[in-house]
Amino acid sequence: MDEKARGISGVDGKHMQIGEVAARTELSLRTIRHYEETGLVVPSARSQGGFRLYTEDDVARLMVIRRMKPLGFTLEQMGDLLEATGRLDADDRLGTSDGLDADDRAEASDRAEASHRLDADDRSTADDRLGAEERAALLERVRTYQQAAAEQVEKLRVQLSRAEEFEGTLRARLARSAPAARP
Repeated sequence: MDEKARGISGVDGKHMQIGEVAARTELSLRTIRHYEETGLVVPSARSQGGFRLYTEDDVARLMVIRRMKPLGFTLEQMGDLLEATGRLDADDRLGTSDGLDADDRAEASDRAEASHRLDADDRSTADDRLGAEERAALLERVRTYQQAAAEQVEKLRVQLSRAEEFEGTLRARLARSAPAARP
């Protein structure tokens, strides 16, 4: 898929500046910078002028954060999930990079390295494949977040139902109190 098909219109076809990322994610510049300061999403590169440059992987991380926030997850929990999924994704890419040409293999390695930015000292390098136990533990972490998200979604459904019921009672009240229309 070419860059235009993926929606990348940034500086070099692979990177986007923060304004484009903000538009695509519907997050403010300030919010994106905050997530950078907290270490959740660090720009993949900087331009010669020092501008933040983001990739599709960075946008995907921001979208995960955007989806977790209304469910009440903390920044720490967001970072933990991003770290776990990043390691799983990197392992998947390393495991499927056979048969790629040198450029594609280098790009897969770069993506794996970018996925490993959080807590780099606590992780194995991107060149190491996950062991079965480590992979199972990461999958269990992701499963825990999925279950927590499902519980929050159900709570939000109940709240939405109550809010809709309340709005309906107000609408009915206004209909009863409105002056009768004249013929």
